[in-house]
Amino acid sequence: MTNIPADTDHTEALFGISFDNALRAQEFLLALTRMSASHQLVLRDAVVVVKDDDGKVHVRETVDPQPGSTALSGAVWTGLVGLFLGGPVGWLAGIGLGAGAGALIAKFVDVGIPDEWVDWFKAAVRPDTATVIALASNIDLPALYAEAARFSGADLVHTTLLPGASAHLAAALELTGRSAAVPPEPTTMSET
Repeated sequence: MTNIPADTDHTEALFGISFDNALRAQEFLLALTRMSASHQLVLRDAVVVVKDDDGKVHVRETVDPQPGSTALSGAVWTGLVGLFLGGPVGWLAGIGLGAGAGALIAKFVDVGIPDEWVDWFKAAVRPDTATVIALASNIDLPALYAEAARFSGADLVHTTLLPGASAHLAAALELTGRSAAVPPEPTTMSET
């Protein structure tokens, strides 16, 4: 039996942190990736929401399949299977079937942060910011606080961490309290 540290949150938690520029957001995302590689958390998904000063929003997802790449991958694999089973005609049929199936899968499968949360963050974040939204579990909380302290001045927009952990994360970031939007109900989080 292994000893589980009391300062590790094993539940799945979502948190969104806004930065004044996209470079700082990318640095934080890189820091989360390093923490994941060091087994200080399990990073299930991350989304970067950039809202320019005119309010236009750009979203970059890191886990959800994209239609173009998923369709291409599906076409290649089913085309190869079709070639082996049915020759040139099977190859053409396989490519068509695989591309269509891949595009449909990408459209309907949401394996990371639910779209409702991404939409909420798109509306909630301030203009001229870049926000990293992370979905993680098995979080080494002291390591997360230490990492967040390196990014002091960033804003904790919202988190589903336990209240004590949320307060510690906000303190590490030196929360300014500028965001007062109401998040969606936590029940929209799906178990992965």
